[in-house]
Amino acid sequence: MIWALSRTLLAGLLLTPAAYADKVHVAVAANFTQVAEELAPLFEAASGHQVTYSFGATGQLFTQISQGAPFEIFLAADDERPAKAVAEGLGVEGSVFTYAVGRLALYSTSLDIADGAASLANGEFDKLAIADPRTAPYGAAALEVLEAFGLVDAIGPKLVMGENITQTLQFIETGNAELGFVAASQVLGKSNVWIVPGDYHQSIRQDAVLLTTGAGNPAARAYLDFLKGSAARGVIEAAGYLAEE
Repeated sequence: MIWALSRTLLAGLLLTPAAYADKVHVAVAANFTQVAEELAPLFEAASGHQVTYSFGATGQLFTQISQGAPFEIFLAADDERPAKAVAEGLGVEGSVFTYAVGRLALYSTSLDIADGAASLANGEFDKLAIADPRTAPYGAAALEVLEAFGLVDAIGPKLVMGENITQTLQFIETGNAELGFVAASQVLGKSNVWIVPGDYHQSIRQDAVLLTTGAGNPAARAYLDFLKGSAARGVIEAAGYLAEE
């Protein structure tokens, strides 16, 4: 009897962390995919909670949120949609903060684009890939760059639009486009990369927001606290993002 009771108590103790761990479902902008995946085990080890991600273009994710998708946190690639989520009652007031400031890069696997501005101006390519500017903030930034250089009309017929920044990178790496605009974090350490000076486009401030669906979930609040901490900041900045401006 005593032995059986001891086994029961021991089993209960071993199961306690899992039994009391909560799960959080986070909608994440596609450009932040690799960093989010790197952060997941760090968060889970530090908190005991579990995190699940859904990746996509910021605009598409916001549409899903507005249609009732069961996300509890939204990590956008802009600062517009998290603010809109709060304004429309989908996000928690006071929970918005900038978790990363992105940088735009021109990238090619076949062309020398050390002088990115000149490479764009000479037009010696058939296809230029960008993410859909209607849903992807990095695509919108790319369009701003083309507008700043006065190249929209000349390059417009050569544009290939990715559904999100991940697909845009795939277009370049598979040769469906000779070059394209992606997030600098996606091509960290690669050659043939031109980091676009920030004065050619609006700042890519990537904001996070606690959604109302996650307001009562301890794991959701723990994840946002973790994202603000030094461990997460180190990973984010090492991945090529800037600290909050």
